[in-house]
Amino acid sequence: MQMQELTIKRRVATGKQVAKRLRREGTVPAILYGGGQPEAITVDPRAVLKMIHGHEGTTQLLTLKIDGEGAGATRMAIIRDLQFDPVSEQLLHVDLQEVSADRAITVRVAVRPVGEAAGVKDQKGILHLVIHELEISCVPTAIPQRIDADVSALMIGDVLTVGDLRAPEGVRILNAPDQAVATVAPPMAEEVAPVTPEAAAAVTEPEVLTERKPKEEEVLEEGKKAAAKKPEAKKPEAKKSEK
Repeated sequence: MQMQELTIKRRVATGKQVAKRLRREGTVPAILYGGGQPEAITVDPRAVLKMIHGHEGTTQLLTLKIDGEGAGATRMAIIRDLQFDPVSEQLLHVDLQEVSADRAITVRVAVRPVGEAAGVKDQKGILHLVIHELEISCVPTAIPQRIDADVSALMIGDVLTVGDLRAPEGVRILNAPDQAVATVAPPMAEEVAPVTPEAAAAVTEPEVLTERKPKEEEVLEEGKKAAAKKPEAKKPEAKKSEK
């Protein structure tokens, strides 16, 4: 996967009013996870939106450049979560996760149907993509842009499963092998008014966007307490709170 560069800026102040001020100034608050404790930062929302445009459903691998620090201070990370306003669709907050080049991580990538299904071409059936993303495990530099699903052999009633897919070298698909990926329905299915991706998004997206998350200051404070209380003896890692 091609790595894109994102400039981040450290910040000290947190809280609702600070977040509003940052957005008025053209930046958005963000948190970088993966180090000793969560770090409060800011990012340019236009840069983030440009990175994800056309790559929806696939985890983006980034090189983080820290504003005001030398070129050698870069770090590698992925976009862990994006929070948007459910009405204005304005980007409100970004969660980044620092990663290591030699350590496998679990991410999601898009599924892309390839070819014209025989059941569509010869039987006038309708192709349905059952899932749009797959959960995979690989090192960060091996994250694929997408995983292709060859649907050309599907006839009406046939089902393409996860087990039929071919993952790129070094990539392991974590979904159950018998999970359906795509199928071809008979022409009469059109009369049932199947749920379109747009309609499905209209129903499910507000639930995701309005899901309550811990306040940013609570996440950062919990990270500080965990770091301060860490004993010499190894203990289970403190539970991470998510935005």
